[in-house]
Amino acid sequence: MKVVVVAGGVGGARFLLGVKAALGLPATGPGDSEHEITALVNTGDDVWMHGLRICPDLDTCMYTLGGGIDTGRGWGHAGETWVVKEELAAYGAEPDWFGLGDKDVATHLIRSQMLRAGYPLSAVTEALCDRWRPGVRLLPMTDDRVETHVVVDDPDQPDQRKAIHFQEWWVRYRAGLPAHSIVPVGADEAKPGPGVLDAINEADAVLFAPSNPVVSVGTVLAVPGVREAMRKTAAGVVGVSPIIGGKAVRGMADACLTAIGVETSAEAVGRHYGSRQTSGDGLLDGWLVASGETVHVPGVAVRAVPLLMTDVDATAAMARAALELSGVDLG
Repeated sequence: MKVVVVAGGVGGARFLLGVKAALGLPATGPGDSEHEITALVNTGDDVWMHGLRICPDLDTCMYTLGGGIDTGRGWGHAGETWVVKEELAAYGAEPDWFGLGDKDVATHLIRSQMLRAGYPLSAVTEALCDRWRPGVRLLPMTDDRVETHVVVDDPDQPDQRKAIHFQEWWVRYRAGLPAHSIVPVGADEAKPGPGVLDAINEADAVLFAPSNPVVSVGTVLAVPGVREAMRKTAAGVVGVSPIIGGKAVRGMADACLTAIGVETSAEAVGRHYGSRQTSGDGLLDGWLVASGETVHVPGVAVRAVPLLMTDVDATAAMARAALELSGVDLG
């Protein structure tokens, strides 16, 4: 079986653990299996900082699946130290609101060195995964530079607006500045990364992880050709709601949804993705929502199941429900 997961952030990484377990693979690390899991990972959060190229979503997936994530934070290395961060602060280096752990710096150094040597991000990611062995093929959505920016009221000049990098809005301001728009800059000119369209075309199931619908899944879909491939694939396409009881499970997805005029509810997000059967640009065949919720998305099969990813077993049950809703036979 070939399974494609569109993923970003902590939610996407943790969902991938469940997909692996649902298919009989070890949740972390490699394992022998006839199944193939490919994650199409958001790169719109990527940023140059202190001369280093940082890819938060790729790294979170890689560390999580490789067994090296800080499980408390959900991002960064386990057993991390912060000497470099403290030294940068002593120099007064800007930006001072984004912390890089010492072990994490090593990843960014290797990535930046390879990028400057001319290797594309997809090749760099493959090389980094040789060290982590995540048991999932991690594909950047594109090798081209795409960076999500957010238009906000200028905190220093409230009568004016300015665009800031998503990381500044998310980390520095904790999405506290109301967003007027969110734009994946460069996405409209980007090309899908190597293997991305083939993975979608050859998939037996395509799953949208319970990642941020706007700046994670939405950014992947913004790369020309990806949405079209999703609509044409013979695989069933099933999404998992990141909204439970009208609240985002993690992070500030509500602020992102508000910015694009979508209500923070499982039904609204399902309708935002739309139906492949009844909508000209819709994407879903199935939509998983939390137990107890009644949701109607025209043209989409909706199923209510427990959605909290409390542990690997609970997440595997979610993933199995998504795979079954997509039409695959798990035996």
